[in-house]
Amino acid sequence: MELAGRVALVTGAGRRVGRALAEALGRQRMRVAVHYHESGDGAAETVAAIESAGGEAHPFPADLREAAGCIGLVDQVAGHFGGLDVLVNSAAVMVRTPLAEVTPARWDEIMAINLRAPFFCAQAAARHMEDSGGAMVNIADLAGLEVWPAYIPHGVSKAGVIHLTRSLARALAPRIRVNAIAPGTVLLPNDWSESDGERLRRTTPLRQHGTPDDVVGAMLYLLSAEYVTGETLVVDGGRHVR
Repeated sequence: MELAGRVALVTGAGRRVGRALAEALGRQRMRVAVHYHESGDGAAETVAAIESAGGEAHPFPADLREAAGCIGLVDQVAGHFGGLDVLVNSAAVMVRTPLAEVTPARWDEIMAINLRAPFFCAQAAARHMEDSGGAMVNIADLAGLEVWPAYIPHGVSKAGVIHLTRSLARALAPRIRVNAIAPGTVLLPNDWSESDGERLRRTTPLRQHGTPDDVVGAMLYLLSAEYVTGETLVVDGGRHVR
């Protein structure tokens, strides 16, 4: 796919990995819809960074915890830019939830943002891509492939994203390709200590953490790989084979 001039929507683009993904697409001269919910200042910085690099971007607020928010977001983006070619489902929450502390409300919130939102964003995006084709990239997580006892709802949601990716790839072929990325430690969670990070580094086969740029590289590959769909590309320094 030739990216320059095409329209991309990146959810959760006001912070962390989502911001890096949106800025990278801007550097590819894409027209980027920068979604945010509570990170308005971060979204404004993302838009400014894209524009300063010569790209085009516009911020779009939406609460993706409700299906209507997902559908409305996609339709607004397509209306503003005149179409949609790429969807990157990056918005997510990662909350430490020891087994005894998981409540129904917390479970539902995690599933709504991490799993239900990517589905309804994809469903809405497919309607705008069905004639001209397109590509979707879902940001999963190594937790979807491993067992993390203190993050069970998160892991279940991300395992769902991996299965969702395969299902959408089958349902939307041949016009729309759908792939996923499962990052390992490319950014430490905000509530983790340096000692937590050092422990992860020592137990990673490549003996290093990744960076958001590693996820960016995977995304750009998947957007350009015209013969790849339904795959989850693990970017974790080898942790899943340790």
